[in-house]
Amino acid sequence: MTNDIVALIEYYEKEKGIDRDRVVAALEFAFISAYRKMVPGADAIETLRADVNTRKGETRIFASLTVVADGAQTDQFNQVQLAVALRKNPATQAGEVLEFNVTPKDFGRIAVQTAKQTMMQRLRQAEKEMIYEEFKDRAGDIVSGTVRRFERNDVMIDLGKFEGILPNRERVQGEDYNIGERIRAYVLAVENEGRGPEIILSRSHPNFVRRLFEAEVNEISDHTVEIRGVAREAGFRTKIAVWSKDPKVDAVGACVGMRGARVKNIVRELNNEKVDIIRWSDDPKEFVREALKPADLKTIVIDEVAHVVHVTVTDDDLSKAIGRKGQNARLSSRLMGWDIQVRRDESKEEQFKEKIGGAAHTLCEQLGITEDQANKLTLAGGFTPALVVDMPADFIAELLDIPEDAADGILSRANAFLDNGLATASEES
Repeated sequence: MTNDIVALIEYYEKEKGIDRDRVVAALEFAFISAYRKMVPGADAIETLRADVNTRKGETRIFASLTVVADGAQTDQFNQVQLAVALRKNPATQAGEVLEFNVTPKDFGRIAVQTAKQTMMQRLRQAEKEMIYEEFKDRAGDIVSGTVRRFERNDVMIDLGKFEGILPNRERVQGEDYNIGERIRAYVLAVENEGRGPEIILSRSHPNFVRRLFEAEVNEISDHTVEIRGVAREAGFRTKIAVWSKDPKVDAVGACVGMRGARVKNIVRELNNEKVDIIRWSDDPKEFVREALKPADLKTIVIDEVAHVVHVTVTDDDLSKAIGRKGQNARLSSRLMGWDIQVRRDESKEEQFKEKIGGAAHTLCEQLGITEDQANKLTLAGGFTPALVVDMPADFIAELLDIPEDAADGILSRANAFLDNGLATASEES
């Protein structure tokens, strides 16, 4: 055995954490494979054993042979005649199995490259098995690592003894990483498939935010405050709903922290992603009011069968409730588990239209004009005959698309109506 093999044993034992006996077992297997490739006919030997002395750097290969009577040998690779066996052990009898040293001269020096390659394969497999055993129960945890390299759009993360992969689909849009940069990630899964165990990491999963809050907020870790739901669009906005078992503990305040210190630490880890902390409520109306803040909701109608919430807001609050590209309403729907429909409050507009319609109908009767003409005059500000008489004839003609003499007629009837009104009021006085 050469010094590089000894160094390899030390490396896998100390750096990779693989048990020394397992490393030596891999080396013994490698030297047996090398022996079978180097020695003609060695493939026919059924039982071979490698003895590796890691202290002296010696390797010996032993073959187990069955002792047969002189002249009865039929398999030269697995049998030995009694006369030869007696020289090794005078008490040997036919039918026994003896081990013979079959190590070629300079075997360690010649076979080292072949053995090294085979050993590396075995140790890589051992390393993968160890990865799976150690990480199979860590799915759902947060780990820290260093960016090691890039493979296409995937990021390979050095986790110490092991390596994790941050796939492109689990990256956050807009986040860039540099080799040597230290990052934290969520262990999404530990897969043990054809290529061996793989530690799949994520920074975009909603549970990454959940674990950050659990680590940062003591009240969550001791179960005083519960996280009831998380909805996230990674890189843009996250909504998290919290609830307190203790009425004396403010769930939202605990997550925000003194002067916002706790949530600031989380936002910093998320590269300034916006985080909304919402007070959970079992009442759908109360919860949707909290979820859509800062918008002021005018009406809330609950459809419990279809799990739909219909809300109306003023024109000023419509953009707040819906959010940029519908983000606020969409995340609130995910958080609540109900479909939230946001509409503009049209009650004032309808009231205004009713007033306009009533004024137009009255004006139609007073001036003897059509409903369409009365609507146009009303929308132009002519709600009453007194307002109509202040309009120029050419303006009325253009507005109603009528000749100017017809417009003069409308003005005459408006003046007459006013005169009659004044006369009636005088008589009553």
